[in-house]
Amino acid sequence: MVIEFMLLGFPDLGLFRIPFFILIAFLYVVTVVANLSIFSVITASSNNKMKSPMYIFLSHLSLSDILISSTVAPNALHVILLGSTRVPTLGCITQLYFFGVSTITECCLLTVMSFDRYLAICRPLRYMSIMNTNLLNGLITYSWMVGFLQPLITHSLILQLDFCGPNVIDHFFCDVAPVLELSCSDQTLVKIEVSIVALFVGLIQFLFIIGTYILISYSIFHMSSKSGKEKAFSTCSSHLAVVCTYYGTLIILYLSPSRGYSFSLNKMLSLINTVVTPFFNPIIYTLRNQEIRMSLKFLLC
Repeated sequence: MVIEFMLLGFPDLGLFRIPFFILIAFLYVVTVVANLSIFSVITASSNNKMKSPMYIFLSHLSLSDILISSTVAPNALHVILLGSTRVPTLGCITQLYFFGVSTITECCLLTVMSFDRYLAICRPLRYMSIMNTNLLNGLITYSWMVGFLQPLITHSLILQLDFCGPNVIDHFFCDVAPVLELSCSDQTLVKIEVSIVALFVGLIQFLFIIGTYILISYSIFHMSSKSGKEKAFSTCSSHLAVVCTYYGTLIILYLSPSRGYSFSLNKMLSLINTVVTPFFNPIIYTLRNQEIRMSLKFLLC
């Protein structure tokens, strides 16, 4: 029985190994510092605007970005530096669990943020009565509970599988597909459960986001005030940019081939999804949001 897996990482880096290691380390450090700064600014600010639901959701999105990056990046740095590394079976499945937690939580948070923007723009007069403290806390609790509880089902099924060789994973972290390929047990139940999760947590929530933005676009188009249109678009553009980058890489990963030449493509797309996207999220929000920029300047000065 296999007691450890070998992660191959990026075996073809050659002379670019050290520069690539420095680049990923830089992205990871900046990601953690930037997202932690946004979370600290929002939670510690005395500005009433920063206590609105939009900023509270953003603070939790920053925590989710820290989680997804910290789950993958340190191990990726270790693999890049050594060329390959061995991971105990239980350690690999643990990393797989927290990767699932961060991915599902991020999807849920992006969904509830789109619902918040829909209420703010399409139902402005009823916004405060609908998005009250109870609903706000309920949506945040929903995002984290689904994120932490659902992967328990998947990984309880994975723990029942047998791994009897080979033990080589052509990836830089333990992802679901390459781990399942190494199992010598019947994987039907796990694959059905993963497909159900992908349908309900991923696809349905993504379609919900598209639906809310169709309604938001319709409302903005029918606004009579030009300044009102610009303000409404400004409040949604940052979130829409994050949704496009995050779901875009997930969709490409899902649709791309899984064998042969596509291994390198899948690894690069996974790197974008787990390291690059959490790096750009705080940049997108700080560049597009005057309140956060002002609060950060006040904190730094």
